[in-house]
Amino acid sequence: MAAGVWGAHLFLGPELGEKQDALKLLRESLGPGLEETSYYAGETSLSDVVSALQNGSLFASQRLFTLKNAELIKKKDEVELLSAWMKEEQRDTVLVLISAETSLAKGLENAVPKERKRVFWELFENRKHEWVASFFRRKGLRISEDGIEAILEMVENNTASLSQACSHLALMVSTEEAIGEEMVDRWLSHTREESAFSLFGRIARGDLSRALESLHSLLAAKESPQGILGVLAWCFRKLRDYLALEEAGNISDFELKKIGLGSQRVRQDYIEAGRRYSSADRALSLIAEYDLLTRNFGAGMEQVLMDAFIVKLING
Repeated sequence: MAAGVWGAHLFLGPELGEKQDALKLLRESLGPGLEETSYYAGETSLSDVVSALQNGSLFASQRLFTLKNAELIKKKDEVELLSAWMKEEQRDTVLVLISAETSLAKGLENAVPKERKRVFWELFENRKHEWVASFFRRKGLRISEDGIEAILEMVENNTASLSQACSHLALMVSTEEAIGEEMVDRWLSHTREESAFSLFGRIARGDLSRALESLHSLLAAKESPQGILGVLAWCFRKLRDYLALEEAGNISDFELKKIGLGSQRVRQDYIEAGRRYSSADRALSLIAEYDLLTRNFGAGMEQVLMDAFIVKLING
């Protein structure tokens, strides 16, 4: 293994699938006998994380730490504490700071060499189309252009979510029929009465009672709060793109398709949300806050916390 792999790495950006693949390759490169530990920023104190990094292992010759939600590390003393460790030469420890955002506190970024910083961007439009088309070709299945568009409008723009949705769809169709928009809608939408996307639609319209109803259905179906919040974060990041177009006076079919809002049905959710939210920042901060709260308090408090989240998000 190259000596330069030891120490801190930054894996940033919203593309979850490629980020997971890169982490897997890094893990494999470290070889057998690896000790792996994961933390969430805000859930475990930074002093405890740094103590664990500084203390050697009695059982493993090399260690991999992942620190997720790293965008939450903002306090000066926390940044200085962690960056001090990151600047030290390491011989047996790798730390990967992971975030869906594309940048972190300046002190953290400055502590990592350029070659160890990676930003995993969402797929460009042409790559998304080709990814879906290639997936079904490998399965020996045909899919139409409107079928591809329907998938891309209903599924988060990362390869992990696309793979899960396309795998589900591939199980439901025969090799003889081409997959079209109606089939995608039936299997990815109608087979589930509720989804985090339908929940976003109700949030966008400020419909508190129906939003809570959607939430309770999702929780009853064993959807995790973190999964629901992850989809809502994706929707609000897309809302941020929509609001930027609106502010620039650049709303057109072409520009809306570029940010993944091709169909009128999906587009309407963002039009409604744009009337209620002048910025997506508060919503994204609230999502990050409740992601940590639901992890900290456990299953017994999930519905209470998520109810409170929906009320705050809609009523402000």
